[in-house]
Amino acid sequence: MTTASVTGPRDAAGVRAGLTADFAGTLHLLRLCLRRDRVVLPLWTVIIGVLMPITYAGSIKSVYPTPTDLAKFAAATAASPAQIAMYGPIFNPSPGAVAIWKAGALYTVIAVAVILTVIRHTRAEEESGRAELIDSTAVGRYSGLTAAIVVAAGASIVTGTAFAVVLSMFDLPPAGSIGYGAALAASGLVFTGVAAVAAQLTTSARTARGVALGALGVFFALRAVGDAGSGALSWWSPQGWSLQLRPFAEERWWVLLLHVAATAASTAGAYVLLRRRDVGGGLIAERPGGETAGPALAGPVGLAWRMHRGTLLAWTVALLLYGLLFGSAAHGLGNQLGDSRTINDFLARLGGNATVEDVFVAFALTMLGIAASAYAISAALRLHYEETAQRGEPVIAGAVGRVRWALSHLLFAVLGPAVAIVVAGVAVGVTYGASVGDISDKLPATVAGALVQLPAIWIAAGVAVALFGLLPRLAPAAWAVYVAFILIFTVGSLAGLPAWVLDLEPFGHLPKLPGGAFDPAPIVWESVIAAALVTVGLIGFRRRDLR
Repeated sequence: MTTASVTGPRDAAGVRAGLTADFAGTLHLLRLCLRRDRVVLPLWTVIIGVLMPITYAGSIKSVYPTPTDLAKFAAATAASPAQIAMYGPIFNPSPGAVAIWKAGALYTVIAVAVILTVIRHTRAEEESGRAELIDSTAVGRYSGLTAAIVVAAGASIVTGTAFAVVLSMFDLPPAGSIGYGAALAASGLVFTGVAAVAAQLTTSARTARGVALGALGVFFALRAVGDAGSGALSWWSPQGWSLQLRPFAEERWWVLLLHVAATAASTAGAYVLLRRRDVGGGLIAERPGGETAGPALAGPVGLAWRMHRGTLLAWTVALLLYGLLFGSAAHGLGNQLGDSRTINDFLARLGGNATVEDVFVAFALTMLGIAASAYAISAALRLHYEETAQRGEPVIAGAVGRVRWALSHLLFAVLGPAVAIVVAGVAVGVTYGASVGDISDKLPATVAGALVQLPAIWIAAGVAVALFGLLPRLAPAAWAVYVAFILIFTVGSLAGLPAWVLDLEPFGHLPKLPGGAFDPAPIVWESVIAAALVTVGLIGFRRRDLR
């Protein structure tokens, strides 16, 4: 009895001491994460939590001023499976439910943001060797993962809270505003856990991001197919749970329990997996390579193809799927939008005298072009990634010169988005043409509308190359420029920005095809600007020292 009574407390004390040691230094790592994300974290928090609700709720009364207009919009949307697949259903024709309908896409957007945040502060740190250096000090085994989870989860909660507060400022019901904010934050929390699990599986940050984003894509597909059909599959998706909370439509608060359970399970699983692996290692063993390199790896282009092919395929498939959705959603859009004077004025600015369907397709192709710009920036910044990882230097030290090595990657930053956007344009043309019974007319028009986006896409890539060559430490700032382009294009005119600011983003200058007039001047000028940016970047890279 005496031995048991003494041993028990000692064991409990040992467990507590062990847990304390495992989490030692978490606050210091949390401060480090916040310092490293002092620009990116507030940026996506403000965009999603403040600017988006202003955009969605700010114009609803002017666009649909009467209950009849709202009812017509809701009825027309319910008759479009493609739009329901993209954004989810509208549960009632109230101003709040209509205002946040397209905000259903933000459940996926915030998931992407937290996935990138968690992977950057966990697996990317291990891959670079910085985590092992930090772990050699008085830092616990779980501290890095805990700090990353706290940062991503905290940002999700702040974003959801900000969204709810902004919605309530537009005289929308408080319960619905809180409901949407809670659903948005809950989606971020679930995918924080998903990213934490993905970070334990592989030794590569790129692969970990691919695993987490792949899971997000599967969940999105389940939600889209489910909402367009019977709705049963939506209950297998965290984005579906957020929609099923039904803000502004007799909120189902109990749905949040699903988010809580999934977050707790995935987070606990991440800690268990972390305990079972070595620092820098992954639970999925790396596949051993061949004894000798194949003929495809004989030159820098072959090596670049090996690095870019997976990303090119993923982006092409993603844009293809969105092209199918946009094309199938175009027909009958006039019934959905109604005859609001505000809408007609907006459509006139977008496409002149074109039909509503053509204006929508032209706008959709522009959005696909903006998405392809993200791929172009990512491909161009592979140069920065290879240099900082010290894998570019051995290649350049051989018979391959700097410019030749850089051009091997830029080939995919230029041609890769072209392939993806053309495939998306074909998907839009086939589905749109099939819905109106005129593929032979619509397909060439949509492909042309896709091709005219290329100069703006190449400008985004050119900005990344110029920063890489001239200011390599600031090369990731190309993403900030990209976000600025998006903000100016989407909310610039609504916010009353001056004309010179609106002229800074490249997509608004391009011809609005199909339906609009074709003007080659913007295409030529933007192509020249993109070429100049790439040239400046290559000259700077040739003259500077490697990092």
